[in-house]
Amino acid sequence: ERELSVELVWTGPTTRFVPTRRTEQVLLDLIASATTDLFLVSFVAYDVRSVVTAMNESAGRGVRLRVLLEASTSHGGSLNYDPAATMRASVPTAELFTWKEKPEPFVDGKVHAKVAVIDSSRAFITSANLTGHALEKNMEAGVLINGGPVPKTLSDHLQALIDVQIIERA
Repeated sequence: ERELSVELVWTGPTTRFVPTRRTEQVLLDLIASATTDLFLVSFVAYDVRSVVTAMNESAGRGVRLRVLLEASTSHGGSLNYDPAATMRASVPTAELFTWKEKPEPFVDGKVHAKVAVIDSSRAFITSANLTGHALEKNMEAGVLINGGPVPKTLSDHLQALIDVQIIERA
């Protein structure tokens, strides 16, 4: 059985009393450590050159990249631009997903989760979107979960959302 560890991740002002790792650092470490599968979920994704570079390097190692983003208004979402198109141009090998069809009680719902799951064994749950401000300037908090049942459960849930076509290819 995999050993479980949970670590606080923090971006923004820090103190000398509580050691933390920054959101961008953790995310880049996770992407670099992926061996088979990386699934990212964020409301938006832009101005994240370091993450894009790391994702493309992972793809070069044969890692399967999947990204769930909020859709544009023209595709059933709430954004005036298409984050999937932006991601597609930056990380061409990524499989992109959006939540288009939203039956009751989810009408007007949004992809608001911010999650990274790596190889079904590590999960990062954070308040930070995939944006430059969130990774560098905002006050953001998250937890990094290594091992235990949560990463696999989260990975299985995301796959089930694809399998039952709740989230669809963008």
